[in-house]
Amino acid sequence: MNFLRNAFFQLFLLLFFITIFALRISADENNDEHDHDYINEIIFGTGGEDNVCTSVPECAKENIDCSKCIEYLTNKKNEATAQVKTLSSEIAAMDNQISLTQARISATEQQIQELREDIGITEDKIYSLESDIDGISKALLNRIVASYKYGSIEPWQVLLTSGNIDRFFTRLKYLKIIQYYDQKNIITAEQSKVSYGNQQDILVEKQEKAKSLSAKLESYNSQLEEEKSNKDALLLVTRNDESRYQRLIAQAQAERAIVFGGGKDVFMRDVSKGDSIGAIASWSSSPGCSTGAHLHFEVGKDNSLQDPNSYLEKTNFQYASGYNFDLYRSIDPRGDFPWPLNSPIQINQGFGAQPNSSFYGASGHTGIDMNSLSSPTVKVVKSGKLYGGSYQCKNGPLYYAKVEHDEGLVTWYLHVSPN
Repeated sequence: MNFLRNAFFQLFLLLFFITIFALRISADENNDEHDHDYINEIIFGTGGEDNVCTSVPECAKENIDCSKCIEYLTNKKNEATAQVKTLSSEIAAMDNQISLTQARISATEQQIQELREDIGITEDKIYSLESDIDGISKALLNRIVASYKYGSIEPWQVLLTSGNIDRFFTRLKYLKIIQYYDQKNIITAEQSKVSYGNQQDILVEKQEKAKSLSAKLESYNSQLEEEKSNKDALLLVTRNDESRYQRLIAQAQAERAIVFGGGKDVFMRDVSKGDSIGAIASWSSSPGCSTGAHLHFEVGKDNSLQDPNSYLEKTNFQYASGYNFDLYRSIDPRGDFPWPLNSPIQINQGFGAQPNSSFYGASGHTGIDMNSLSSPTVKVVKSGKLYGGSYQCKNGPLYYAKVEHDEGLVTWYLHVSPN
C-alpha cells in the first residue's frame, strides 16, 4: 500500500512540475506578444481613443488625432498650392508645408522615444535570460561534476543500501526528483537559449529601425530649416509686397521661357567677339517682366543651361549695395570669355541664387544679373550669329539678344535692346 501511495505521489509531483513549467513558458510568450502590441499601439496609433496631437498647434486646435495630423496638413498644403499664385497664397502654402514637416518631426521623435523604451525592455529581457542561462549552466555543471565523482545511481543500488523498504522508497523518491530537475534544467536551458537568440534578433532589428528613424529625423530637421529659410527669403525679396511679387515671378517665368525657345526672335547679322549688340533697356522702353534696368546673361550648350562662371574671365567687379550673399549668391568667374559689359561691373544676382524658390524652381537663378556703372553698351562675348527678339509680358515686351556660336554654344542677353 505504501509502495502504491509513494509511486502515485511521485507521478503527481512530476506532472505538477511539468504543468508549472509549461504555464511559465506560455506566460512569457503572452507577455512578449502584449509588449509588442503595446509598442505598436504607441508608435503607430493603433489603439486609444483620445490621442490629440498636442505637439502640432494646427492639429491640436482642431482636436485632430496624431495619426491623422500629417494627412490633414498635407491636404491643407495642397489646397493652398492649388490657389491662384499670390504672395499670400504662397506664404500660406509655405506655412502649411512648415507645419507638415514639424508634424513629421514630432511623429518621428515620438517613434524614436517609444522605440528606445522598447529597446530598453528588450535589453532587460536579454540580461535576465543571460542570468537564467548562467544559473542553469552552473547547476548542470555541478550535476555533471557530481555524476562524474559519484557515478550514476541505479534503483537496485538504492535498494541494497537502504536498510528497509520505507527508506528505500524515500530515497527512490528523492532520486526521481533529482532526475526530474535535471531534465527540467536541460529543457529550460534549451528554451532560454532559443529565447535569448530571438531577443537578440529583435534587439538588432529595433536598433536598426531606431538608426533609420534618427536619419529620417535629421533629414526632416534639415528640410524644416530650408523651408523656413525659403519663406524668409521670399519675404525679403518681395518685401512682403504683392505687386513686387507678381513682377518677380513674371520676370523669372519670362526668362525661363526665352532660353527654352518661347520668345520670338529674328536673325540680324553675324557678329565678332567684342562687337556691340545693343544696350541695356531702360524700364520705360522695355518694362515687360522687369524689376528695373539690368542685363540678365545666360549660357547654354547643346540645349543645356550652363554656369556662366565657367565661361566668363576673371575681372574686377563689385556687388550691389546691401547685397545679400545668402540669398543672391557670390560669383566666381573662371573662364576665358570677356564680360558683356564695360567696367566697372556691378553684380545684382549670381548663378544658382534662390534655389527651390517659387520664382526659379529647384535649379535656382540660371544666369548672372549685372549692370555697368560706366556704360549701358552690351557686347558679344564670342563670334556668332546675332538674333534680336522679344517676349510679350502682361505689362509690355521684354527685349533680348541671342547669339548662336559654334560647337552648340548659345549666349543670351535679356532686358537688352538689340541693334
